[in-house]
Amino acid sequence: MRAAVLQDIRDIRILDIPEPRPVAEDDLIVRVKAVGVCGSDLHSYLEGGTTGPTRVRPFVLGHEFSGVLTPDSARKAGLSADALVAVDPSIPCGHCEWCHRGHSNLCPNVKFLGYAPHNGAMAEFVCVPRSAVHLVPDSIDPAGAAILETLGVAIHAMDLARPRLLETVAVLGCGPVGLLLVQLARLAGAGKIIAIDPVEQRTAMACDLGADVACRSYAGVGDVTEGRGVDLVIEATDSSHGFEHAARCARIGGRVVLVGIPENNQYILSGAESRRKGLSIKFSRRMPEVYPRAIALAQTGRVKLAPLATHRFSLDQTPAAFEQQVARRDGIIKAIICP
Repeated sequence: MRAAVLQDIRDIRILDIPEPRPVAEDDLIVRVKAVGVCGSDLHSYLEGGTTGPTRVRPFVLGHEFSGVLTPDSARKAGLSADALVAVDPSIPCGHCEWCHRGHSNLCPNVKFLGYAPHNGAMAEFVCVPRSAVHLVPDSIDPAGAAILETLGVAIHAMDLARPRLLETVAVLGCGPVGLLLVQLARLAGAGKIIAIDPVEQRTAMACDLGADVACRSYAGVGDVTEGRGVDLVIEATDSSHGFEHAARCARIGGRVVLVGIPENNQYILSGAESRRKGLSIKFSRRMPEVYPRAIALAQTGRVKLAPLATHRFSLDQTPAAFEQQVARRDGIIKAIICP
C-alpha cells in the first residue's frame, strides 16, 4: 500500500510499504478515508517528535483519522462494510495503576498510532483494535470524523478547566484545538470569551464560532479586562512563550490550563508574577475515553467541525500539506489528507 513516511526532519516520502495484517484476535483493518494534520504531527515534521529535537526513526504519520472497515473486519465487528468509523489512536495497556485510576491518557505503556515507533494512518490501510473503533452517524462526514480526535483533546482540557458560569475565559491560540475550546467555553456558559492569535483568519473564525473579542496578542487582554485579567486561560499554542503569556492573561487567583505542546520542548516562564498571582496551573495530556461525548456534540450541532477542515489533499500531496500548514498560508486551519 501507499503511505506517507516521515524519513527525516522536513522529509516526507510517499512509499510502497506492506499492508497491515491482524495480529490479535480483535484486530480490525480500516481503509482510511480522512486524516487530519495535527500540531503534534508538525512537531514530528519539524523537530522529530514532541519532546524536542531528536533523530527521526522513519514511521507513518497520522493519528486523527476515520475510515471504513474492510469486509472481513466489518463482519468480525458486526458492522456494515460501508459504515464510517472514527478511531481513537491511543491504545493504553489497561493494566497499570493509571489505567485503573481512570487516567488512561497518562498510561506510560500506551501505544499511540502515528507517533514513532508506531505507524499511523497517512496510508491506505491501518490495523487497530476493536476497542478503538467508534461508529459515526451519517450526519458527520469523514473529515469531521477525523477531527473528533481533536475535539476529544479539547473536551478533556475543558474537563480539567471546570469553567464556571459567566466567567471570563481567554483561549490563547486559535488553531483547531483553540477553535473547539472557544465553542466548548460558549456551551459551558462563559460570560466573555477572548480569542487570542496573531493570525487574523484564525481569530475571525473564533468570533464566528462564539468568541466575543479577538486580540492579536496576549497584551490585549489587559485592555479588554481593564487590567484585571481573566478568570480562566486555556493555552493551545505551539510556542515556548505560551505559558508565560497565559500567566500574564490570568487575574490574581486565576486558573491556567496548558494544552499546547511548546516548540523545542521548552516553556519560558518568569516566576514572580505567576507566584504572586497565586495561579492554579493544570497540564492537559491527550484525552481519556471521551469519543461518545465528542460524537454527541458534533451530531447534535452543538460543536461545529466542518469549518476547521479548510483544505484537502491527496496522499501524494502530503508533503505540500505539511508545508502549507507550517507556513499557515492561504487561510489554512487544518489540512485533511484523503488517502
